[in-house]
Amino acid sequence: VQLVESGGGLVQAGGSLRLSCAASGRTFSNYAMAWFRQAPGKEREFVAAIKWSGGQTVYADSLKGRFTISRDNAKNTLYLQMNSLKPEDTAVYYCAADRTVSNLATAYNYWGQGTQVTVSS
Repeated sequence: VQLVESGGGLVQAGGSLRLSCAASGRTFSNYAMAWFRQAPGKEREFVAAIKWSGGQTVYADSLKGRFTISRDNAKNTLYLQMNSLKPEDTAVYYCAADRTVSNLATAYNYWGQGTQVTVSS
């Protein structure tokens, strides 16, 4: 599976962004998908994950209510809607894919290159 993220950018605190992750190469609908993020000097952090069918979603507790993960299997695309953004959300955001839903980065074998999100105060 090849994954390409887009939609990152610079936004003011309180604003919103929607990230996309376009998948190709294998049957997208067979894979669980996830978003992770990594800020400078910090470890990669779980954001959210979604089952292949979209019927199960998992979020990092600290992000519940502000971030929403979704997928469109007909378009082979994963999304992350981010609202009420804060400066501490600044990071490179990565999408990942594998067979089962997990909040562990080590559970995912397929990764995109990342997209930078910068939230100014």
